[in-house]
Amino acid sequence: MPRADWQVALAITAALRVFYSGAAAVAAVFLHPDARLIHSNALTENLPALHGWHYALLGIWQRFDTLWYLRIAERGYDRPMAVIFYPLYPAAIRLVSWLTRGLMPAMAAALLISTAAAFFFFWGLLRLADFSLTGTGRLRMLLLVAVWPASFALFAGYAESLTIALIVWAVVFARAGRWWPSVLCGFLAGLGRPSGVLVTVPLCILALRSRRAAPLVAFFTPLGLLSYWGWLRWSGRLSVVEAYRLYQGMVLAPPWVGVWESLRAPVARQDALLAIRLGLIVLVLAFSLRREVRLEDKLFALAVILQMLVYSGRPAIGTVRYLLPVYPSFLALGNYAQRRWNGKQFGLYVVAFGFLNLAWMWAFLNWSLVL
Repeated sequence: MPRADWQVALAITAALRVFYSGAAAVAAVFLHPDARLIHSNALTENLPALHGWHYALLGIWQRFDTLWYLRIAERGYDRPMAVIFYPLYPAAIRLVSWLTRGLMPAMAAALLISTAAAFFFFWGLLRLADFSLTGTGRLRMLLLVAVWPASFALFAGYAESLTIALIVWAVVFARAGRWWPSVLCGFLAGLGRPSGVLVTVPLCILALRSRRAAPLVAFFTPLGLLSYWGWLRWSGRLSVVEAYRLYQGMVLAPPWVGVWESLRAPVARQDALLAIRLGLIVLVLAFSLRREVRLEDKLFALAVILQMLVYSGRPAIGTVRYLLPVYPSFLALGNYAQRRWNGKQFGLYVVAFGFLNLAWMWAFLNWSLVL
């Protein structure tokens, strides 16, 4: 008897949580990050000691953006650069810490939230794949998501899994005609990450296609992101765009500028990592535009990729992680895998993607790669 979607999602979530926690704990024994490299990053003044069980299980995940989310959860937006990090994830960390009466450290709360959100992401993907993939295709799709380069970020102290889960369930609810839960998910996604607001695209297309009045609430989806931007202006803080310019060296520019930078940089810098990132963008775009992909999903994928390219100055920064919300590419990749790849071919791609994923994770834990 086939397992229910939620059971399959729960099984893979539990397995990946155990695997990534175990891999990070083992890495903690062998990694000896350069102190100068660590302290060249922000908010590294009070990191936990680099030894012991607490560090192996929790402290080793305190890297880069995670430090900002933890600080915002504790102190709010007390530094100008903090506005880059949207409020939903730190608010969730603060809520979980409060509900546990402080018994759960903030880092543990962050990992718990990411893990729970990853479960809903996997479950939502299976719901979206209900009619297009067989049992084999659905399993292959999940495995490809699990080994996708930088997919470990779904289980780290990052906002990705929470935002992506909300995006996917917004679409699931919309296709089922449940517009209020759909819009609520879309509203919250806009408070999670900038890519979250782009779920407005498929929701509005589905609403217009229904030709009824009730689905028009989908047009309120952007209010999540707009309310955050409005609060920043009302409170006298920097805008997100200005903060990126001042603290990240990234300037808002037409997408073709970002495309040109991304194409030129791997050759000009002779940077293999940039070339891999560019190749993954092309791969995701190609699968997202396949014939079997729905129109609203194609437009969502294009919107996410264009959003990645509207800043110039740091070409393809964070590319692999920013591709994770492009759920149509994973659905199409699962469809392709079930029809075109035999077991050996599929295994080869899983190993290749898995190797890149673990290499990215190793570099991330060693403070040598900004995710």
